[in-house]
Amino acid sequence: MMPMAAFSPRGESRTPWDRVLVTGGAGFLGSHLCTRLLDAGAEVDCLDNLSTGRAEKVAHLAGRPGFRFLERDISAPGCADALTGPYDLVLHLAGPASPAARPDRPVEALDAGSLGTRTALAVAGRDGARFLLASSPPVSPDARADARCDARDEADPVGPHRACAEAVRFAEALVAAHAGAHGWNAGIVRLFDGYGPGMRVDGAGTPAALIEAALAGRPVIVPGDGSVTHPLCYVDDMVDGVLLVAAGRSVRPVDIGGDEEPTAAEIARLVIELTGSDSPLAFVEDVGEGLARPRPVTGFAREIFGWLPSVTWQDGLGRTVAAFRGRPEPFPAPGGATTDGRTGEEWWA
Repeated sequence: MMPMAAFSPRGESRTPWDRVLVTGGAGFLGSHLCTRLLDAGAEVDCLDNLSTGRAEKVAHLAGRPGFRFLERDISAPGCADALTGPYDLVLHLAGPASPAARPDRPVEALDAGSLGTRTALAVAGRDGARFLLASSPPVSPDARADARCDARDEADPVGPHRACAEAVRFAEALVAAHAGAHGWNAGIVRLFDGYGPGMRVDGAGTPAALIEAALAGRPVIVPGDGSVTHPLCYVDDMVDGVLLVAAGRSVRPVDIGGDEEPTAAEIARLVIELTGSDSPLAFVEDVGEGLARPRPVTGFAREIFGWLPSVTWQDGLGRTVAAFRGRPEPFPAPGGATTDGRTGEEWWA
C-alpha cells in the first residue's frame, strides 16, 4: 500500500514505469500527466477520441521519442486491440464526465463508465499493469443537491443528471470489484477543482473563465454573493498526487484536492488584480442554490503517499494568468457548456 520509496513525481528520479497508457490524455490533466511522464523517462501512449480533449494540448509532445497519440474511443469495440502495450501503468482519465455535465449525452457517459472502464481494466489486467481510475468527488450525503450531481434522490437513476452520476459510481464499483475478485492492482483517485495552464475556459465560475473575462475586459461573473468556497488544487500538485497514488498499491479511493478554500469572490478579485483589468465584478444568481459541495479529505493521501500540495492558490492563479497571457490559440466562446454538453465545472477534464 505504500508508494515506491525511490519515486519522486517532480522529476528527481526516473519514473518506475517503462510504458504508460493515458486514456483521455488530450484533456487538461491528461496532457500534463503525459508531459510529466515523458520528462521522467517513460514511454507514453496517449489515447483520446477528442470529443472533449483537444489535439493542441499534446501538440508539443509530437515527435518526442516514446510518445504516441491514438485518436480512438476507449468505449468502442476493438479498441483494446490497438493498445498493444505492454504497459506498466494505465491511467484512465477517459471515464465518465463529472456529473456537472448536462444530460445531453447520457448514453456516452454511461458507455464511458461501463464499456470504457472495462476495456481499460482489461488492458491493464492483460499486461499485469497498475490501473488507476481518475474519478469525480462523490455526492455529499447531507446535500439535497450539489454542483456536481442531482442528489435529490440518490436511489433514483433517472433524474436529469443521474446518467453521469451513475456512470461514475459504476466505474468505481467496477474497479473495486476487479481488485477484490481478481487481485488486480487497481485503484481510484478522486480529483477536486484542479486548475492551471491549459484548463478549459468554457464554463462560468472556473478560474480560467474568470481570467479570460478579465483579460477581455468583460465583467467577471461571480455566482450568488460569492461566498461559496473552492478547494483549488494547482495542476502540478494534482499531477504529483495522481502519480504518487499510481506508484502505490492502494485500492481505497484517494482524494486529491487543495487545502486552501478561497471564496469565489476572493478568486475573482485576485484575478482582476493579477490581470490588471478594469473589469467589474458581476454577482449573478447562483444556479446551485447555495447547496453543499463535496470537500476533499486528503489525510490518507498525506499519511500514506506523502502527498502535500506546495503551490498556494494565489501563486497558482499568478502562474495561470501568466500562461493565459501568452496563450497562442483563440479562446472558445465563454460562459456555458461546450458543444458536447460538458461544463467548466469538470476542472480536471
